[in-house]
Amino acid sequence: MSSIWGEKIKISVFGESHGIAVGVVIDGLPPGIEIDTDKISAEMGRRKPGRDRYSTPRNESDDVEIISGIFNGHTTGTPLCGIIKNMDIRSKDYDAMKKFMRPGHADYTGHIRYKGFADYRGGGHFSGRLTAPIVFAGAIAYQYLQKKGITIGTHILKIGSINDEPLNPAKVSKDLLNKFRDMRFPVISTEIEEKIKDEIENARKDLDSAGGILETAAVNVPAGLGSPMFCSVESRLSGFVFSIPAVKGIEFGSGFKFAEMRGSKANDQFTADGSTVKTVTNHSGGINGGITNGMPVVFRTVIRPTPSIGKPQQALDISKMESTELKIQGRHDPCIAVRAVPVLDAAAALVFMDLLL
Repeated sequence: MSSIWGEKIKISVFGESHGIAVGVVIDGLPPGIEIDTDKISAEMGRRKPGRDRYSTPRNESDDVEIISGIFNGHTTGTPLCGIIKNMDIRSKDYDAMKKFMRPGHADYTGHIRYKGFADYRGGGHFSGRLTAPIVFAGAIAYQYLQKKGITIGTHILKIGSINDEPLNPAKVSKDLLNKFRDMRFPVISTEIEEKIKDEIENARKDLDSAGGILETAAVNVPAGLGSPMFCSVESRLSGFVFSIPAVKGIEFGSGFKFAEMRGSKANDQFTADGSTVKTVTNHSGGINGGITNGMPVVFRTVIRPTPSIGKPQQALDISKMESTELKIQGRHDPCIAVRAVPVLDAAAALVFMDLLL
């Protein structure tokens, strides 16, 4: 099993959901990056579980123990390692389930791929718990990007049947992206927050779960990042985003709406504002030919409903090779999309830092 990503910088994510800890080693960071640990704690707080009934009741502080790579408040240039202890573990919830291949999970594929030796408790290394070290690594990368004037933010575009306003891709506000980071439910139309909560609560009460779409934007990304054919910005972002558990789709700019458009409408016409090149529209999401064009980079990500639900479902008893009815035990998010917001921010930050380096 390999969980290593990156070119100029590399991250290696380790641990299991119910193991001693999860963590990450970041290799290739330049020396001298000033690190604010309060900002790291704020990012970890955005993702941590147990905050309210709209997330899993698993109660983890998600405090990061930095054991190398930072000295006197700056990166040293040596590998940076952060560890997050797993404190609120209930592995007994999974003792009776180790032989059951749950629908929507990686139980069966993991069982085959790793010959029955994978840690099945809470999903093991397949768990969303592994996004905690990604958020930590992203918090480091984002502090580097902020010094370059780059701002990244994500909002909830859709939860179930409830829709927020989309961003104006040609005029993404830096202040709005920063505002998203301070919101428990980051939305543009604040009046829909209660509707989103109701949608999630209704799914939870029905022993079910809800999916969603998140919209991410990055502003002040310089033109010229990325390269054809296999290192395009879309390729790099998609490769990372699809590594996040529960992600099942991504689109850039106008995405699948391009199928309904004609070229005359889909093309982003160029203009100049003094010495700055811009486009009138931003259907391409800030990317042409796999290379950033200086406009906001905008993409949307589909998060599937949490597969662990309370409703009885058909599972496979691998020991008997028979189907059986199973009611999943344990503590789970009724909607993963809400806590995935900072994970998308972290993914984008790591990709853009890697491209800049």
